[in-house]
Amino acid sequence: METLTIEQPTKTQDFLPLNGTDYIEFYVGNAKQAAHFYKTAFGFQSLAYAGPETGVRDRVSYVLQQEKIRIMLTTPLHSEHPIAEHIKKHGDGVKALALWVDDAYDAFEQTTKRGAKAYQEPQTLTDEHGEVRTSGIVLYGETVHLFIERKNYNGTFLPGYKEWKSDYNPESTGLLYVDHCVGNVGWHKMNEWVNFYEDIMGFRNILTFDDKMISTEYSALMSKVMSNGNGYVKFPINEPAEGKKKSQIEEYLEFYEGEGVQHMALASHDIVETVTALKNRGVEFLTVPNTYYDDLLDRVGHIDEDLEPLKKLGILVDRDDEGYLLQIFTKPVEDRPTVFFEIIQRKGARSFGAGNFKALFEAIEREQELRGNL
Repeated sequence: METLTIEQPTKTQDFLPLNGTDYIEFYVGNAKQAAHFYKTAFGFQSLAYAGPETGVRDRVSYVLQQEKIRIMLTTPLHSEHPIAEHIKKHGDGVKALALWVDDAYDAFEQTTKRGAKAYQEPQTLTDEHGEVRTSGIVLYGETVHLFIERKNYNGTFLPGYKEWKSDYNPESTGLLYVDHCVGNVGWHKMNEWVNFYEDIMGFRNILTFDDKMISTEYSALMSKVMSNGNGYVKFPINEPAEGKKKSQIEEYLEFYEGEGVQHMALASHDIVETVTALKNRGVEFLTVPNTYYDDLLDRVGHIDEDLEPLKKLGILVDRDDEGYLLQIFTKPVEDRPTVFFEIIQRKGARSFGAGNFKALFEAIEREQELRGNL
């Protein structure tokens, strides 16, 4: 079981205050069909749309929402568009991690003067509902952070988008908010990006896992968890480590053809209900051997949940000094073995399930072996 020590926020001024994740933008080959998938399988609701009908001539974007989670799905309308090149290289994947800030102009100034490379100069978008100020910086690979300031806006999403009303809005699956987003970076690049988050964005490294903690018989990886001052935004960063066979990080880097976002962890207040709903809608999850549950209570102590539903669904449990968590991971949601989702419920724990790493990564290796990529 990992030892978790989280520093308490200091009283010094946070030069980049963050209120949470504003939205996550995917570049995809067919946004209309992808939107249908996320509505049907994950229970997202229609929110906003931009495209030719709203004056955008080169792309379409569908925005979906479930509680505090917003995802944007964007597709180019012409083959020579830069987004088309992104999709050709990476497949469907995350382009932007948009962060909700109080001042997008200041966020840009604070990060770029500390060394961040500019992605989008500060700009103000306006319509009849007010104004949204935005800016952006470059992250690992072709991923970017956008800063979104919406305190003077009361529209549906952003200026330039119209409300997307649909007759088809499946029931929610109980997903609440983005708990964390994990990035995979190349060999010996993890500390470079740890330094980026510390020096440029004012984050803290709250947890470190080395290749001895995250390893199986065949593969290993290293990971460091970065958190902003109030803990609302957390970005674990993974890099490969030497092993007998190809690790999941190496497989991702090979098929994504570069660094990028590996998975997003979405929180639920009742993981059994959420995972049951997701499975009933066709979402596929990694499975662990039933023997994982034989000594579970000896390892983690008392939990409120009945063991049988957890065993039936394949939900993992781990404990830290502050409580326990329940988690489960989907299989990749694209044809390439790249992007996937984690469903997590925290019962006091603020950690990331280190006690489950071996069982989880062995499950991933079984899938890699089926794909011929181990």
